[in-house]
Amino acid sequence: MSTLHALVRGKTPIRPIDALRGGAGALLGLLFAGLLGRFAVGGGDWLHPLLVAPIGASAVLVFAVPASPLAQPRSVLGGNIVSAFIGITVAMLIPQTLIAAPLAVGLAIGVMMLLGCLHPPGGAVALICVIGGPKVLEAGYLFALNPVAVDSLLLAGAGMIWGRITGHSYPHRPPVTAPTRAAGYNTADLDAALARYGELLDVSREDLDALFREVELSAAQRLHAQIRCGDVMSREVISLHHDQSAESALAYLAEHDLRAAPVVDAEGRVIGMARRAELQTNRRRKVEAALDPFVHKVMESTPIAALLPILSSGHTHEAMVVDGERRLIGVITQTDLIGVLYRAHVVESVVTA
Repeated sequence: MSTLHALVRGKTPIRPIDALRGGAGALLGLLFAGLLGRFAVGGGDWLHPLLVAPIGASAVLVFAVPASPLAQPRSVLGGNIVSAFIGITVAMLIPQTLIAAPLAVGLAIGVMMLLGCLHPPGGAVALICVIGGPKVLEAGYLFALNPVAVDSLLLAGAGMIWGRITGHSYPHRPPVTAPTRAAGYNTADLDAALARYGELLDVSREDLDALFREVELSAAQRLHAQIRCGDVMSREVISLHHDQSAESALAYLAEHDLRAAPVVDAEGRVIGMARRAELQTNRRRKVEAALDPFVHKVMESTPIAALLPILSSGHTHEAMVVDGERRLIGVITQTDLIGVLYRAHVVESVVTA
């Protein structure tokens, strides 16, 4: 049954809604391009829309895999038009179809790659310019403009409209990776891996980077989902009161060799953080005048995976653990997080050895 399922559905899981969106988009997009193209160049035979066969293949890319680099408007327009000019030129210079056809396709692929507009249907465009018969040869370079350029432009425009209707970006914009998500690799590592791989991939470098970061985050959440903040927090917390003097707070921090401490109100609720620099500036005032109200707060039951993007960013060094009334009960620092991650790593290594 699993083999039959793989044959029917393939290895890549496709959601029915995605299949419906791709098919419906192609239908409407080709209808839009064909009829509007016929209107643009004149002629009243609406039963014969202005379309060339390779545009059907372009529609597969634009509406089924709009995130592909091969499906972007630059590739659709540039690939099809450049290939058409190459195919027409070869057909004019070499009358032998047996030689002209493969030469046109090979040249089109090479030029598209060099110009950064590789588009698979472009190979079909170059081929049809050679084997399309007397009408294509008679039209000459005008064939590259009408219908190839007209179809390509209208199809890309339809893709943009359909993307806006269905909530997908076209042209594709890679997802912006949150700056707090520090991955275990850098861009140089990714570039080196792609260079060693040595193959042209149908996915952009930016999408690969975003995908890898999401995989790392998911893996970290899975590995550490069972560890809660209450299990690793430090309960002996040095805190400051909002109504004490900044000068006494400075002395308290110096006594405990701290650069910052949480500030609590009369009920013990966390209301912010106070740091030496701000306290020094406001040393003749109370702590509440120098506190920073922004502080990360978590519950005892919060998985430590939630702290990974926060404490690994380099901007935040601690998170406060509070109860349901926001009363301070503990703190988790970067050191605490590193310690528990190391212990989890050691356990995982032993279990999987």
